[in-house]
Amino acid sequence: MAEITFRQALHDTLREELRRDEQVFLLGEEIGLFEGSYKITAGLLKEFGPKRVVDTPIAENGFVGMAVGAAMLGLRPIVEIMTINFTVLAMDEIVNHAAKIYYMFGGQCPNPLVIRTPGGGGQQLSATHSQNLEVWFAHIPGLKVVAPSSPADAKGLLRSAVRDNNPVIFLENLALYNVKGEVPGGDYTIPIGQAKVSKEGSDLTVISYSRMAAVALDVARRLEQEHKLSVEVVDLRSLRPLDHETIVKSVKKTNRAIVFEEDWRSFGIGAEIAALVQEEAFDYLDAPIKRVASLEVPLPYSKPLEQAALTGAKQLLEAIDELALRKRRVGHA
Repeated sequence: MAEITFRQALHDTLREELRRDEQVFLLGEEIGLFEGSYKITAGLLKEFGPKRVVDTPIAENGFVGMAVGAAMLGLRPIVEIMTINFTVLAMDEIVNHAAKIYYMFGGQCPNPLVIRTPGGGGQQLSATHSQNLEVWFAHIPGLKVVAPSSPADAKGLLRSAVRDNNPVIFLENLALYNVKGEVPGGDYTIPIGQAKVSKEGSDLTVISYSRMAAVALDVARRLEQEHKLSVEVVDLRSLRPLDHETIVKSVKKTNRAIVFEEDWRSFGIGAEIAALVQEEAFDYLDAPIKRVASLEVPLPYSKPLEQAALTGAKQLLEAIDELALRKRRVGHA
């Protein structure tokens, strides 16, 4: 397996899907001549031309609407929205059109549309460019929402998204673009809606996604080495549909659960998972479910203030200490 960055995994998948299927095309702001704000589309305009790599005006509502119409006619558009914060300018097209067309046409009109968009904090992009808005889309029936944490998952899930006949919101965390990982060769896909246990464990379960799933995995490995604490990490990968079975099975095994997310705490993905565990695994819990999330404030530009507002390894370790390590110390007293 080759070791490549998250960014390269996305780039390679776009190129391979453009070569594989002539119905696939890309559109978005500055993705052609400028090669995208994060260079995911580097070199694709030169190879495929302006009819399949389309530079658009700064009008998210316009080009997302154009993509919805193209998908209705049988094409497979992949839209790049420069940041998830700009999806607010296309919510009508995403929520009232892309998500509803299949149902309103009685199943006769698939809408194979992918919307790629990065988000997340830690880059000093200030309040209006650092949000995590995935819960908005995960709330909407008719959309699929994925949030990979590794280059291998990014490639397998993006390929699945392009080939899916439903609209897929493909979430990319900015802090992951330069992260490297081993990626299998060949035409592999990862089913949308299938979580993975990225580390087996027996003492407690941490449930997470996107960048925080990678942070959780690193924390779990350190705790195993330093404290002999066995933490299981469930990487959701897909937020809608959500893999109930993998989450519940893990919690029933470890009897303790922490939900770890970069987003704000209230009304979020973590709350949904906590409700799921409460409903389907309550009798197996030895302790209350804990949620670890970022502070509920718009992210500041100041680096120290931004870091103070964002959750991370420190906050997760504190939650694990309260839920498992402290209990172990009391038990040995």
